[in-house]
Amino acid sequence: MIYQSTKDKIAALQERYTELSKGNETLLKEIALAEIPEMVYNSNAIENSTLTLEDTEKILEGGELQRKVNIREVFEAKNLAKITESLLEKPHQKLSVKLILDLHKTLLTNIEDNIAGRFRSGKEWVRVGNHLGANPMFVNSLMQDLVEEYNQDNDRYFLDKMAHFHAEFETIHPFGDGNGRLGRVLINLQLMNEGLPPIIIQNKSKFTDYYPLFTKYPVTMNFGGFTQLFAVLLQEALHKRITMLTAKKIIPLSLWASQNGIKPNIAANKAKRQTIPAFRLREKWMIDEGFQTEN
Repeated sequence: MIYQSTKDKIAALQERYTELSKGNETLLKEIALAEIPEMVYNSNAIENSTLTLEDTEKILEGGELQRKVNIREVFEAKNLAKITESLLEKPHQKLSVKLILDLHKTLLTNIEDNIAGRFRSGKEWVRVGNHLGANPMFVNSLMQDLVEEYNQDNDRYFLDKMAHFHAEFETIHPFGDGNGRLGRVLINLQLMNEGLPPIIIQNKSKFTDYYPLFTKYPVTMNFGGFTQLFAVLLQEALHKRITMLTAKKIIPLSLWASQNGIKPNIAANKAKRQTIPAFRLREKWMIDEGFQTEN
């Protein structure tokens, strides 16, 4: 769970973002489209893809790589980019089982067509590390219940709803493959349905900030860590767009720290905690050159 002060900060950022969005819809869409290679790279890398960000960019631009890679990884990049772009083109789609199945079909096309677009059933058990996914006999009903619960829950804070959904979705592991990547796509679908920008869960911090949450959840049923992670990443996404719409000049955080007499590691920690309006661009922290700290 997160403190009320964090909720208030997100609400204020969302209000500012909504205000600035008026008349700037095209630019905001371009920002999101420009993020697709980073989204695709990070999400696939979390699943141990060997593609670099540069590889991913080249594939999505239709270019050829200088090194030999598994054709599966090429389709993983293209398919994930395709569904991400489709959600940006049509951002307000109600979460439904049909939509989840349709997205999964696109995700695994030309990769594993025999399981694309359908939940596990029969004897199709799946294991990830020490975690065994839900009994395939009950996957369909579990997913029906999960989606219905999400859509009918009007009381919980929206990030808590999303966090619970993501934790349950990955615990059920409804598909034979593609669960992690699709789960992260659904996070962004849910955010966009709230009028908010998509987030990027970073591959570099998966072992410290992301994976441990899945280990804890099945035995504690505590999804608060996911709420905290989403809250920080959402603030970053909002800071990025607000800065791009208002800043005269955007510079590397390291340069800003030097100009303001702040140690680089302290500035980086502030950025990670989002106590300053920094954001990542191609994995490098950036900030409005004119931003001044209060003390």
